[in-house]
Amino acid sequence: MADYGRRLEFGYSTEPGRYGEVLESVLLAERLGLDLVGIQDHPYQGRFLDTWTLLSALAARTERIRFFPDVSNLPLRHPPLIAKSAATLDVISGGRFDLGLGAGGAWEAVEAYGGERRTAGEAVSALEEAITVIRLLWSEQRSVRYDGRFYSLRGAHPGPLPVHDMGIWLGALGPRSLELTGRLANGWVPSSPFLPPPRLPEAHARIDDAAEAAARRPQDIRRLYNIDGLIADGLGQGFLVGPVEQWVEELTGLVIDGGMDTFVFFPRGPVDRQLSLFAEEVVPAVRERVARERGACPAASP
Repeated sequence: MADYGRRLEFGYSTEPGRYGEVLESVLLAERLGLDLVGIQDHPYQGRFLDTWTLLSALAARTERIRFFPDVSNLPLRHPPLIAKSAATLDVISGGRFDLGLGAGGAWEAVEAYGGERRTAGEAVSALEEAITVIRLLWSEQRSVRYDGRFYSLRGAHPGPLPVHDMGIWLGALGPRSLELTGRLANGWVPSSPFLPPPRLPEAHARIDDAAEAAARRPQDIRRLYNIDGLIADGLGQGFLVGPVEQWVEELTGLVIDGGMDTFVFFPRGPVDRQLSLFAEEVVPAVRERVARERGACPAASP
């Protein structure tokens, strides 16, 4: 496993907390030239706003930056309505929305909100069905049917259609969900606290093997990494906690040796300062280092 040669992108990750603070930080991320924003989705968390409603408001207040739910909580979100909401957001934002999906977790909290507790195997099976349902409802067919164990469509009318080729990115960790990513998804969205760098090679291998078995090219699957950390002066104090130079070294390694292509930053410190350091000092240096390592080859994948 090594560099897949894809174009690099950099983004900002945030909780759906206080609206004014989130809006201010997202507008800053857009001004700083970052590429995308991921909003966590925990509907059962009482102190959080609803992620999908928040995404709609943020899309309406921005012009360039792209969005995705990081990742949408499938056990509490009905796939046909996810399909319609995602396509609607893509339409109103002018093609600036992609769909992050997760099989679920925190089952006691899900049950507290009326959701169904699922085993790990059931959750992955439901995720696979949801992908099929969503893509059927993004099709140009007049009506669609689907009969699954968890979800069904009975002559449903697709629409609206996304205005760009919308990606479905999976927050996958386990073997079955990684294989599902390789077979069906457009992207993979792990988070560094749950899947640290030493575990990336095995995960990539599962995705790649499944992609090749499905006659897909592994390099066509986007690899996004939710990273949390602190850009700070002085000596490094662990992974992504330290000065700009450390961040540049570690992120470059995650591209060239770690196979990742997109980094979505959740700052541990003051957001305005951390985002500025990330966008103005870390990002351009990483782009330059990776270009050097790649031999400044312009043929990286889209």
